Amino acid sequence: MTLAHDTVDLSCTIAGVRFPLCLMNASGALCVTREELEALGRSRTGAIVTKSMTLEARTGNPEPRYYPFAGGSINSMGLPNLGYRAYAELIPALKTFRKPVIASVAGLCEDDFPEIARTIARAGPDLVEVNLSCPNIAGKPQIGYDFEASERLIRRVRAVVDCPLGVKLPPYFDPAHHAAMAEVLKRAPVDFLSLINSVGNALVIDPDRESVVIKPKGGFGGLGGPGIKPVALANVRAFWKAFDGRIPIIGVGGVVSGTDAFEHLLAGASAVQIGTALVEEGLKVFDRIAGELQAVLKKKGYPSATAVVGRLKEL
Repeated sequence: MTLAHDTVDLSCTIAGVRFPLCLMNASGALCVTREELEALGRSRTGAIVTKSMTLEARTGNPEPRYYPFAGGSINSMGLPNLGYRAYAELIPALKTFRKPVIASVAGLCEDDFPEIARTIARAGPDLVEVNLSCPNIAGKPQIGYDFEASERLIRRVRAVVDCPLGVKLPPYFDPAHHAAMAEVLKRAPVDFLSLINSVGNALVIDPDRESVVIKPKGGFGGLGGPGIKPVALANVRAFWKAFDGRIPIIGVGGVVSGTDAFEHLLAGASAVQIGTALVEEGLKVFDRIAGELQAVLKKKGYPSATAVVGRLKEL
């Protein structure tokens, strides 16, 4: 039997909100319907993150639109969700699970975001995450690659949201882009960052069938899973350094083990979201990865997850 003082503290605090566990679902993974969200509430997850919501309910892109493969997964879901009014009605019930609720807000045009955010904030989520990075709406660019539009949108949403506000960003592949978005976020401050969304517009081919593996957009979709972890870690580290650790970061991308989560913490993440592994393994993934992370931290002598954040050594 493990004694209480031998346990490692896996809780964290983001924007003044305490999370009982520094692991949670990524928006999009098993979080669309009421049943899925309530199941998250009953699970070990440290928070309940909603699907990115739009003005109207959406069925999303035609199927097949998700495909797991050896290196991870590819998807082009197309933002299937219940519509923001339904999530606003659901949030009070989700709060009864006594863990933070993060409402993820999307939109098909810039004007959608403040309208959704105003209503959803009144419903009382603990945090609001603005998705600037959905790569799977045909004909719609990712706002996060337009720095001017991103700044304008953040300011508009900030004006109507009182609770902690964060942004979910796309992956950036050049230090100049990290710097440009960091400058945007210094002029239009947010309370936390979620890094990163899936790597957009990848292509997976089935050589036996000589075919693409998902239907939308000619087979192009967002890449998730282990293959994107180095990109996610680079973005977490770049933004942690850009703000000297002053803005809490939720790391997203390639977390399938406790060691993966540990790497995100080292790079500068305060918490970690799980997507592909959750879809493939189900809700028990939180118990498994929490146990593995605790074992890693205990072996290395860390008393808590927060003690690791940003401690990555450079050569």
